Amino acid sequence: MVKNNLENSDIEEIDKSLFEFAKYDSKKAELIGYSNYSYWKSTLNVFTKNKVAVFLLVVVVFLLLFTVVQPYLPNQHSPIKINIDEKTGLQLRNLPPSAEYWFGTNSIGQDLWSRIWSGTRTSLFIGLTVGFIELIIGIFIGSIWGYVRKFDPIITEIYNVITNVPTTIILILIAYIMKPGIITIIVAMSVTRWTNMARFVRNLVIIIRDREYNLASRCLGTPLSRIATKNLLPYLVSVIMLRLALAIPLAIGSEVFLTYIGIGLPVDVPSLGNLINEGRVFMMVPSLRYQLLFPTAVLSIITISFYVMGNAFGDASDPKNHL
Repeated sequence: MVKNNLENSDIEEIDKSLFEFAKYDSKKAELIGYSNYSYWKSTLNVFTKNKVAVFLLVVVVFLLLFTVVQPYLPNQHSPIKINIDEKTGLQLRNLPPSAEYWFGTNSIGQDLWSRIWSGTRTSLFIGLTVGFIELIIGIFIGSIWGYVRKFDPIITEIYNVITNVPTTIILILIAYIMKPGIITIIVAMSVTRWTNMARFVRNLVIIIRDREYNLASRCLGTPLSRIATKNLLPYLVSVIMLRLALAIPLAIGSEVFLTYIGIGLPVDVPSLGNLINEGRVFMMVPSLRYQLLFPTAVLSIITISFYVMGNAFGDASDPKNHL
């Protein structure tokens, strides 16, 4: 009884002016929590903290721009023109680097400076095209392969047929069937390269397709295209970008390999593959070794740059690394 009296006295001592009834406001009820978080902005912030990757990105952008503007610079030679000595009428063959020919000339008198940048332009075009074709086809087929169960046996059989045939044989057959050229190289590499990306995406989709939010989306009748773009692909951005960054130098390396075995681009089309194949003949001649070193150096810079940038962007696009 005493306890109840104390409690009542404490209640009476509380200043009632400190409290007021909450009123319902329909406008405030519609407000939601706000966050200034942006996925792509956070990805960019994390990526720019990697100074090596940013530097290599600048290098790659510079190479891309320079290969475009190089033919229009003053005092540039044609990459396919055979330079002749005006006094003797002979070809300026195997000249060492000089003020006139910065990278020297090759065995028939062509300017290596112009040929290397023309070849870099060709090889980058092939690598970027093949990489994006692999990305588009691989993501599309991989998403369907992993999400739609009834397509799994059909696509699996197609995958097994393509992957069980040696890639080199497929490349050789396409190269012989079609007329040699840039389009032939792109088609030959694109026919087989999408399989690795598709299998990779398929395995990732299988891991996340039966999570609660995907089950809820299916129960609500959400279209497959929206589920794929909103629920699945955001979780795959980091690994997909990494695969794309590695696919570009791999495609350039394949072009070099095809040229090495004799089914690449025609010899009159400058490319890093053609230049390296021509320069390897002089690998054991110290005075002419520059014909191999210059195109190999450019190829190495491109390959290393894309590899480092791919790993850096893959880490940056992982939401776990966002602050």
